[in-house]
Amino acid sequence: MKRNRERLLRAREVISVGAISGAVGTYSNIPPEVEKYALEELGLKPEPVSNQVVQRDRHAEFMTAMAITASSLEKIAVEIRHLQRTEVLEAQEPFKKGQRGSSAMPHKKNPITCERITGLARVIRANAIPAMEDIALWHERDISHSSVERVVMPDSAIALDYILHLTKKVLEGLVVYPEHMRRNMDLSKGLYFSSKVLVALVEKGLSRDEAYEIVQRNAMKAWDTEGLMFKDALLQDPEVTGRLTPSEIEKIFDVDTFLKNVPYIYERVFWQILKLIEIKQN
Repeated sequence: MKRNRERLLRAREVISVGAISGAVGTYSNIPPEVEKYALEELGLKPEPVSNQVVQRDRHAEFMTAMAITASSLEKIAVEIRHLQRTEVLEAQEPFKKGQRGSSAMPHKKNPITCERITGLARVIRANAIPAMEDIALWHERDISHSSVERVVMPDSAIALDYILHLTKKVLEGLVVYPEHMRRNMDLSKGLYFSSKVLVALVEKGLSRDEAYEIVQRNAMKAWDTEGLMFKDALLQDPEVTGRLTPSEIEKIFDVDTFLKNVPYIYERVFWQILKLIEIKQN
């Protein structure tokens, strides 16, 4: 979202130009000084080379910046929609008291806000296409772009503003279920540790192909055997226990090893905010 904000600010700068340079941009009736003065009053810069119109690549940049921003919001919305599925249920958008999730099925909590974000993001992306079509004009002066821009530019700006507020509302009230996350992780029987087991066996002297065959064999056994966890399958395999002790295997299956550098990532992304908090606290 920081990148999207930067894109929108750049695009605003790019489109902040105007032209009062005559019918074909040669200042035949109006001197450049008049253009400069009038545009300064409007907070605009003169278009360096204009004809009858300002070049429409500028407007296309603004439209595509909005389309990319909308796509980022949809990315968030789609993830939440998936996480809210009954069989996943790791997170869900806020659902206030008295709200109806489905007109036909009272038990449902449909992710209607995230679905709305997804739908309007499609509209904003679609609007970027005619904006790019507007770049090429007959003899650089027809006004086929005008009717398009009167629709797509205000509609996209209003829609983007709307789904930005919707996304903020969803994230502020997001309901998260850590216990369901743990349950879903356990459905894989610990197989997400397979790469760590592979590396550990290679470090014990096996070739990578030999280690891979052993890990894959035990992984498939765990998948196909009711109630058998991957770790237990490894503990039953002499080729594994001949090289890794039970305590070493236990250490490999510590989920915290996957999370040890998460604080570093948060600090790298949010260091400016964290610095402000630290200053306030001191």
